[in-house]
Amino acid sequence: MAEQKITTTGIAAHGSSRLPSVDVDSFNIELKDEDGFLGDRASKGAFRDILEKWRKPLRKSGEDPFGKEHSENISKKALDAILIGDDTEASAVVHSAVEDFAQELAHVTRRILNTKAWDKTERIVVGGGFRDSRLGELAIARTEIILKAEDFKIEMQPIRHNPDEAGLIGALHLAPSWIFEAHDSILAVDIGGTNVRCGVVETRRKKSPDLSKACIWKPEFWRHADDEPCRESAVKRLVRMLEGLISKAEKEGFKLAPFIGIACPGVIESDGSIQKGAQNLPGNWESSKFNLPTSLVEAIPRIGDHDTAIVMHNDGVVQGLSEAPLMQDVKRWGVLTIGTGLGNARFTNRNGKAEK
Repeated sequence: MAEQKITTTGIAAHGSSRLPSVDVDSFNIELKDEDGFLGDRASKGAFRDILEKWRKPLRKSGEDPFGKEHSENISKKALDAILIGDDTEASAVVHSAVEDFAQELAHVTRRILNTKAWDKTERIVVGGGFRDSRLGELAIARTEIILKAEDFKIEMQPIRHNPDEAGLIGALHLAPSWIFEAHDSILAVDIGGTNVRCGVVETRRKKSPDLSKACIWKPEFWRHADDEPCRESAVKRLVRMLEGLISKAEKEGFKLAPFIGIACPGVIESDGSIQKGAQNLPGNWESSKFNLPTSLVEAIPRIGDHDTAIVMHNDGVVQGLSEAPLMQDVKRWGVLTIGTGLGNARFTNRNGKAEK
């Protein structure tokens, strides 16, 4: 019965390669080298390891400008301040780490661009938590310069929205355009290995029909890593968050669509199950006996007067989709998300102006 619900109330297949405005040519590529997964060389943790490497020789001589604080515990905000601060030695250490990280990111990007799925990619937007900092922006800019020096015809730019918002706003592009004719907002969920974010996403189609002016109203945030819940408890908490948002949206007078877009780590199957890549989520989300969209439809069968429809896709794909309105001048583009690992997705516009 649960399978029938998800089939009849869904709009598009979960993890679909064909979405309303783009074809998803590839996502979650896992390239390897002799040291393991290639993406691990360009993750948040990799940057901290590089920073630690540059501090070691200074620490031996007792001249480490960061003192005894471990590199993992220095905030991005503090590192950004050091980049432009008066302590030239500390600034030089951070700049050195940024340069080395950019070299690693360029190496990984080069390998990805050389795959068949990423052939003829014209632009890459970079998201994830690392992007949300000055040092992240510098690393992205430096990576583009390195690749262009090697004759790669590629643009690289930071994702426009705050990465926390991009993972919700991108959910709009999982829904078919007709659903917005009678509604001005949807529910969106972004599930990560540390946090769960939910929000009401306003389409603002009257201001911009291409959804480029979309924004988040009443976001909800839960750092589940602190609570270490079991899978069932995590789903129940998510349901309560969504029910609360539905109630608030109705009181505010929003015309909430009967649609929930979900961003989730891993390889998402068409039935809503997760094949792999969800190891950081609370409990076993890859179990054949668990299906998040089915669980949510059973808990929230209707929104307003209509049956609830749900589409779930990989979190890197959804974060990239937030940039879709700004990618209409190119045909083929991709997204890299720098976080615990390196997420990736490649898109081809179907309705864009560019035909190359």
